[in-house]
Amino acid sequence: MVDKVIENNKVTIIGEVVSEFEFSHEVYGEGFYTVNISVSRLSNSVDVIPLMVSERLVDVTEDLRGTIIEASGQFRSYNRHEETKNRLVLSIFVRELEFPDSYDEEVSTNQIFLDGYICKPPIYRKTPLGREIADILIAVNRPYGKSDYIPCIAWGRNARYAAGFEIGGHIQVYGRIQSREYTKRINEEECEKRVAYEVSVSKIEFLDE
Repeated sequence: MVDKVIENNKVTIIGEVVSEFEFSHEVYGEGFYTVNISVSRLSNSVDVIPLMVSERLVDVTEDLRGTIIEASGQFRSYNRHEETKNRLVLSIFVRELEFPDSYDEEVSTNQIFLDGYICKPPIYRKTPLGREIADILIAVNRPYGKSDYIPCIAWGRNARYAAGFEIGGHIQVYGRIQSREYTKRINEEECEKRVAYEVSVSKIEFLDE
């Protein structure tokens, strides 16, 4: 059962470590740490993606900045309580970690597959230049009755297709994880720069139950 659930959320990513390990939490005596990696896009920009790594997979006391790593695992979410509301926090939960000697930046180094369910109505819109976009939030089941809530963004034909999806619809998504900076207004005088993470959809399929 657990293996089947893991199959519905698969990520493989290769990038350069750009931060030190920072302690996150402990489960049954096993420490988990976050570390950021920079992943190249074909457009020559980069995404900075957070990994959640067990101390059993790597020496977390070592500074690996500048090192290339290949990670595979799952895109996970949890709610962090901030002041009066919860904030969705996303990271890649790493199951396997390797240190490749080299990699070809032309080859896709950022791939994700999700099999989940629509949990709020998709938001379809057009940019000022007429580009079609749809925001989709999907729930992906995890063992022991838990779910991860993953924001996805679809473009063009995929956006038009996704606009018709209803809550509870079963879909599969192929794409890449991307980071996006935005400004959050705290109050009348204060704004704060934050980073959002989402799946940029390359292929989407609706499954008839």
